[in-house]
This record gives sequence, structure tokens and C-alpha cells, in this order.
Amino acid sequence: MRASLIVGNWKMHGLASDAVLLATAIERGLAETAGPEVAICPPFTSLSAVQDALVDKRLALGAQNVHHEREGAFTGEISAGMLRQFGCRFVIVGHSERRRDGESDSLVRKKAFAALDAGLIPIVCVGETLTERDAGRTLEVIHGQFEGSLGGLRAAPDAIVVAYEPVWAIGTGRTASVAQARQAHEALRARAERLFGASYAESLRILYGGSVKPDNAANLFSEPHIDGGLIGGAALDANDFIAITRASPLLSG
Repeated sequence: MRASLIVGNWKMHGLASDAVLLATAIERGLAETAGPEVAICPPFTSLSAVQDALVDKRLALGAQNVHHEREGAFTGEISAGMLRQFGCRFVIVGHSERRRDGESDSLVRKKAFAALDAGLIPIVCVGETLTERDAGRTLEVIHGQFEGSLGGLRAAPDAIVVAYEPVWAIGTGRTASVAQARQAHEALRARAERLFGASYAESLRILYGGSVKPDNAANLFSEPHIDGGLIGGAALDANDFIAITRASPLLSG
């Protein structure tokens, strides 16, 4: 059995004061209730304020991106060590919005390795566009991204998370059907078994991301290969995000 995980990706929304209000509202809503592991990923500029505002650390902190080098002449970039300084436990790498702007599998792999070296858990995103799905290339694309982004990995399965996010379902209001999500998650777990072995694949957490809402979360999370969610728009509403976390079991698989 795998521990379920719900991650809120706040993207480029809100100032530090807004982030503190949202984080504390979520923290209060989850207080003293059993549930899955929960993480929130505010913008870089809000990480310090959110870290200071959280009381019981029920929520883990994550970041939305990281640079692949430890330090150097990389103006405007943020290293994994800097994220650790703000108390981050997770970092998203290879999100479709960054892949869209040219981030390659090779770069995603370097970022994942940099995160691991610093003791962060990378959430490695894979997913197909609508054009690729309509062309029948979904499995080809996500297998290629999985291998390209994680090839050569030498880390325990609980040190990394994979997120399947069909690009056509992100911020569009469209959600992959349970059957579509099931197919992709089963295929990714099978690919993990091929690369790393059965025990590793069985322990690897694979999240679903793509217009998850309170009214569809329970159906998605009931699938044995879906271990939680990477939540976008709904993560910006404390009540919706709390409802989604409550729809997820403590354990999956």
C-alpha cells in the first residue's frame, strides 16, 4: 500500500499576504483530521511567509520549479538548496506549462536529480497534448517522457513522485474520464516496473492532475493505481482543496 498524496500547485497567483491566508485556512480545515499527506506549492516569493505562518506543519511545503545546478551565474534562478532553506519538502519538475515553453526531458531529469541530491522529493510531471491523444499517441508520449525524465534514476521509490497530467485537461474544465486516467496510470506503473522492477513500481506514487474538483475527486482516487492528485485551480479555494483531500484515502494501491 502507498500513502496517498494531495499537492496544491498555486502557480503564479497571489502575493505573500494572500498565500498566508490561503495556507492558514487550509491548515485549519485539515486540523485534527486523519487524511492523506498534503503539500502546497506557493510561488517562490511566498514560501518564507507561508513557512512562518504554518503552525503544526500538517501541510508540507513544495516549490513549483528548481534549477538543475547547485549554484552559479544563473540570474533569476532558484537552487534546490535555497528551497530547502525555506522548508520545502517537494518540488514540481517538468510541469506541462514549462514543457510547453521548451523544457526537455533531459532538463527535467537534471532538475529531478538536483532535487534528490538536496533531499527534496521531485514531483515529475508527464502528459500528452490533445493533438497527441487524438493521434493515438498517449502511451507513446508518456512512456517517452517517463523514461527521458527518470532514466538512470538511483533513488528509493518513496523519494520521488510521478504526476500524470493530460495537458488537454489542465485549466480547461475538461477531465480525463476514469477509464482514461486508469489506462495512463496502469501504463506508467508498468513502465516503472520495466525500468526499475516490480517492487519499485508497486511502491512508486503516481498522482493524477487535470481539472480535479470536489465532485470528481472521489471517483478518480478510487482507482488503485491513482495515489492522489496534483491540484491546480481548485487548490486556490481552501474549501475546494480541503474537500478534495477528504475524498482521498489514507492509502492507495
